[in-house]
Amino acid sequence: MSTYRFIKCPGCGRKIRIFANPVPTVDIIIEIEGGIVLINRKNPPYGWALPGGFVDYGESLEDAAIREAMEETMLSVSLHHQLGTYSAPQRDPRQHTISTVFIASASGAPRGNDDAREAVIVSLDRLPTDLVFDHGKILEDYLAFKRRERSACPVCAD
Repeated sequence: MSTYRFIKCPGCGRKIRIFANPVPTVDIIIEIEGGIVLINRKNPPYGWALPGGFVDYGESLEDAAIREAMEETMLSVSLHHQLGTYSAPQRDPRQHTISTVFIASASGAPRGNDDAREAVIVSLDRLPTDLVFDHGKILEDYLAFKRRERSACPVCAD
């Protein structure tokens, strides 16, 4: 199903079809001191979330993740894995977004900045249940990934 609208060409006046495409975003699971970093959002939708945001035009997903982590948590991160891509049309109440989720590491103390009212380290056994967007689902997938990673045999990779 394609959704589009028409605008008028400023040069010739003909109708031009403009497609409404999902917007690319990134989210970052920052592993630090035995926990992960969550932010308390400064803007709607309010609540606890993974650091992340919109990809700028001309920017790679990886560069966007590193930039968003720094902007929201003041942490310099190293990306290690791409956890997955989340694309449910209702995942963001503001508009249809597609988020690529990265797992990263950092050291230091996170500080809320930019779109984050605060940034805190949360233990994996004390994750809030009222996360915004689909971040609860993302963290379920992350915990399953960590369990598989811990149980994999280093010799045969099973």
